[in-house]
Amino acid sequence: MTFVKKLLATLALTVLPALALANEGGFALDKAPERASLSSLQNGAKLFVNYCLNCHAASSMRYNRLKDLGLTDEQIKGNLLFAGDKVGDLMTTAMRPADAKAWFGAVPPDLSVIARAKASSAGSGGDYLYTYLRTFYKDDTRPTGWNNMVLPNVAMPHVLWQLQGVRTVKMAEEKDPHDHSKTVHKFAGFEQVTPGSMTAADFDTAMADLVGYLEWMAEPAQQTRKRLGVWVLLFLSLFVLLTWRLSASYWKEVK
Repeated sequence: MTFVKKLLATLALTVLPALALANEGGFALDKAPERASLSSLQNGAKLFVNYCLNCHAASSMRYNRLKDLGLTDEQIKGNLLFAGDKVGDLMTTAMRPADAKAWFGAVPPDLSVIARAKASSAGSGGDYLYTYLRTFYKDDTRPTGWNNMVLPNVAMPHVLWQLQGVRTVKMAEEKDPHDHSKTVHKFAGFEQVTPGSMTAADFDTAMADLVGYLEWMAEPAQQTRKRLGVWVLLFLSLFVLLTWRLSASYWKEVK
């Protein structure tokens, strides 16, 4: 690969994600809490199957891979499978693409690696998803009645509204920093219209679990890779130490 091609590839990997985020509104992303415990990932898997899998597929993931999260075949069958599905099946959706496009204006994306696909210079894919799932608000001008701060004019309805409740956005007027004769509207928070079945803190916790599962699903071997990485670094550190002492002993004899 020539230098020019390498430069263009580097720019594509660094600049384009930032531009994509800017096109999606440039809303500041919240840091997604770490979720590595099996109980959190199991709850995230339950939320994913109950609220996401109706429209979104995860065609790179099989139900039986959930056994890596400590679930048994019987638990998967009893709690996470739709009628007619088998433990060894892929996580697909019964919704036809043509119907999805007619209802939402776009086919819902496959979520197998969405946590990796949404990573950008502004934050990890988990940060993006965590903020996105928590910033829906009521907007009667939209076909679905909902909008989103991270992804303005989103086609997806707020499928978790019963958990979070109904919220609207509050906008504050400020002087345009470039032209003081004009005013601009700036996001000033959310206003709760009707409560959900969860408190705000509980909803944030649930979304953290869901995002943790999406991150795990994008790379199920991630935790194993990290553990192996620690042992590899320890081995290399020991090897460097032995090499350093051997080199010092050798040159001492030479002198």
